[in-house]
Amino acid sequence: MARIPYPDLDASEIAPLVDRIKGERGKVLNLYSMLLHSPPVAEGWLSFLTAIRQKCSLSGRVRELVILRIALLNGAEYEFAAHRPFAIEEGMTDAQIDGLRAGKTDLFSDVDKAILAYCDSSTQGVHVPTDLFDAVKVHFNSRELVELTATIGAYNLVSRFLEAMQVDHEGREN
Repeated sequence: MARIPYPDLDASEIAPLVDRIKGERGKVLNLYSMLLHSPPVAEGWLSFLTAIRQKCSLSGRVRELVILRIALLNGAEYEFAAHRPFAIEEGMTDAQIDGLRAGKTDLFSDVDKAILAYCDSSTQGVHVPTDLFDAVKVHFNSRELVELTATIGAYNLVSRFLEAMQVDHEGREN
């Protein structure tokens, strides 16, 4: 159960932002509902995460791979459940996703393993050793490296917010 109540989505002061979220996302997920307690934060979040998910050149498969890994590392089940369908849509298999959950990487390529090590280091220790950075760098151009790193940072923010606020999974009473 969420630590604070969700705001009234019919409140006039947030109506334009609610309409924007519905227009861009189809509906107001519990995550965005919680964020709407602070319209400036919700607006900035929406712009930033829309850029990460929809405007970057980084492959969707790589994006979803690191999002799932971050969710697992941070114990953010909401994030993992929300992104599993996207990961499948982007080409990951159920076996890979289940293996990731179980801590097995044998179903992943060497490139994927380098990406996962980079993600793990950035998520768990913040500092990324040169050898891990170099192992990823050979597979990505500068823009993709920035986007990969920003995606890792962004989704660490997402999981930390979800878990600190105990945002309810979709479909649960709020």
